[in-house]
Amino acid sequence: MNDSGHFTGGDGTRAVRAGLPEPVKYEPTLPGPVFAAHFHLPGEPTGPYTYGRDENPTWTHLEAAIGELEAPGQDGVETLVFASGMAAISSVLFSQLRAGDVVVLPSDGYQVLPLVRAQLEAYGIEVRTAPTGGDAQLDVLDGAKLLWIESPSNPGLDVCDIRRLVEAAHARGALVAVDNTLATPLGQRPLELGADFSVASGTKQLTGHGDVLLGYVTGRAGEPMTAVRRWRKIVGAIPGPMEAWLAHRSIGTLQLRVERQNATALLVAEALRQRPEVTGLRYPGLPGDPSHKVAAQQMRRFGCVVSFTLPTRARADRFLEALRLVDDATSFGGVRSTAERRGRWGGDAVPEGFVRLSVGAEDPGDLVADLLRALDESAD
Repeated sequence: MNDSGHFTGGDGTRAVRAGLPEPVKYEPTLPGPVFAAHFHLPGEPTGPYTYGRDENPTWTHLEAAIGELEAPGQDGVETLVFASGMAAISSVLFSQLRAGDVVVLPSDGYQVLPLVRAQLEAYGIEVRTAPTGGDAQLDVLDGAKLLWIESPSNPGLDVCDIRRLVEAAHARGALVAVDNTLATPLGQRPLELGADFSVASGTKQLTGHGDVLLGYVTGRAGEPMTAVRRWRKIVGAIPGPMEAWLAHRSIGTLQLRVERQNATALLVAEALRQRPEVTGLRYPGLPGDPSHKVAAQQMRRFGCVVSFTLPTRARADRFLEALRLVDDATSFGGVRSTAERRGRWGGDAVPEGFVRLSVGAEDPGDLVADLLRALDESAD
């Protein structure tokens, strides 16, 4: 601890200890989930817990834990948890924007963003888009109220210079939100890069087991975060206490999972780079990746997702079917490796043979061998 009472040690210790209450004799280290729609409330409602849609002690511990990871050592930072990543994303967009405002979104971001765009435009909000790579969003910032950054982008894994975009946006009077889902707080800390909001789907690597839907928003205390809290209250996009408790429990192994998965992802990318049928390989941690230089300047770890393209849709489908250690499933970040042909959903501007691979916690040698074998077996 430093003089301000902030923990100053490593990521592993921080993840294990984050958000835990002060120890109480005979009580569990991490209190169990509190299932309550209402609380005892005599007299004036001045206490912290009044009604289950507004606050819950289990959320409080989880929000403290995420805040310690997203903004270690920073005072005046709030975190709010939500029922899903999209609930968190929507809370920022719809709490900050009004009819006549301008928002800048990435054109290569998460596939639900086009649906969000349609809803924003229906409310009279002007939406501009530009790709993540090359800091292209700079060109459409003038007059914007909010800049939305997704770096690395999903599924293409492009990276932008977050600090540069934040400085440009703030100079124009715009707020900045960064989708930190793919990086996690152990890979990237948007608030330290100047962003106003760090937003993520905790469904992915933060919780890492594919069994919890969760989202969160972390930001500096003030009117913008007050508006996000108000939106959560109005919409009721709240997580259940069991999901919140499971998420907090899972964060204890975050550093272990991230280290293993990121290291294996680099080995996988290096192995795939040697295969002639693999094109468009992207992984920000790969020294030859187009985004590596920028990513290395702002990321501490590069994520567990590798993307690449096989020659045809049929080849990609055969490859996925031949895998034994990798499940054909959507989402990413889990301890069990998953992959999918992303084009099957529509909404992503990717080739038919594009594969998004989420590297799990299997033995690296086993996983690489399975991938290479599946490539061999799926050849024409």
